[in-house]
Amino acid sequence: MGTIESVDTRHCDAGWREYHFLKLVTDDGVVGWSEYDENLGGSGLTAVIDDMASTLLGESVADVERLRARLVAETRQSYTGVAAMAIGAIENAMLDAKAKELGVPCFELLGGAVREEIPVYWSHCGSYRMISSRAEYYDEIESLEEVVALGEEVRESQFPALKTNVFDFRGEKPTNWAPGFGRPFHPSLTIERPQIEELRRYLEALREGAGPEVDILLDLNYNAKPEGYVRILRELADVDLFWVEIDSPSAEALADVRRESPHPIASCEALVPHEAFVPFFRERAMDVVVVDALWNGVFQSAKIAAMADAHQLHVAPHNYYGHLATFMNAHFSAAVPNLRIMETDVDRLPWDDELFTATPEYRSGNLQLPTEPGWGCEPDEDALERYPVDG
Repeated sequence: MGTIESVDTRHCDAGWREYHFLKLVTDDGVVGWSEYDENLGGSGLTAVIDDMASTLLGESVADVERLRARLVAETRQSYTGVAAMAIGAIENAMLDAKAKELGVPCFELLGGAVREEIPVYWSHCGSYRMISSRAEYYDEIESLEEVVALGEEVRESQFPALKTNVFDFRGEKPTNWAPGFGRPFHPSLTIERPQIEELRRYLEALREGAGPEVDILLDLNYNAKPEGYVRILRELADVDLFWVEIDSPSAEALADVRRESPHPIASCEALVPHEAFVPFFRERAMDVVVVDALWNGVFQSAKIAAMADAHQLHVAPHNYYGHLATFMNAHFSAAVPNLRIMETDVDRLPWDDELFTATPEYRSGNLQLPTEPGWGCEPDEDALERYPVDG
């Protein structure tokens, strides 16, 4: 098995954000890739990866667990946030290189696949077309009539489920209600009846277009306090929802919300490393554990899935990144027995497919498991240079 000769990063323009990739090369010339993300507060992750690279040089690419343990020890007093995410990105690139050395797909390193078709949902359905800072890249939606048409589009595409966010159609154009992200800046995180009534109108329009067979997932993110979440959930008790996604820094508070909820609760997408999941398991704070495999590392994420399974919980990947990330999450989703459903973004940038050597294949709303050695997808380095990061 080869030793690690170099660790570098690559970057490109992805419209309203950037795509970031880690490239690991062995002395045998095998290249391992992973995708990572610096969006929404992950700034500096590249610098942390660069700092960790020296620990990897000359080491066997086979020693995924040993090198992870070394990096954890070296970052012990700051083993959260971008430090943990950097280790996850390194783990993922090592998995790709190790699998390629062995000539097997990455899911074989996770114990093998339990499924070859992966159920997925259309994430950010409508959201990218209505958030003002992103709408220039997608077909803009401006009315509830167009929301109905969007629901019809999902149904006709044969995706079994969609996930959306909170929107208000009282103005000339829809507005995204996301105070947890500063849209609008509303630090009290309160919600009033008119906003809930608008959310109902929006969900009813989606349901009208999607029909009864398409499941609807609602993402409330970080946008309320427990009192607000409970109020929303009670007001929407009669709405058919697959799950409601809620992020909270407090496992106890989220457990309180779950006990009051008529709908299943999904959570934990922002947690890293694996220790951060423990209080949420202990409090039984959610029904579905959302795991970010880019941040935690795919091998480590499979261990988190096993922890969830021991608590009789399902898992679902957090995946709103580029195509390489979708391939990485496909391997995770194929290998964990307790998968509920996988997230994927269907609305893509016009140049997304140029940036990668392969694109996800969907049949009847299921992602087809790649079987090539490694992840089965790499960034196209020539294409990355055609779309450089601005500044």
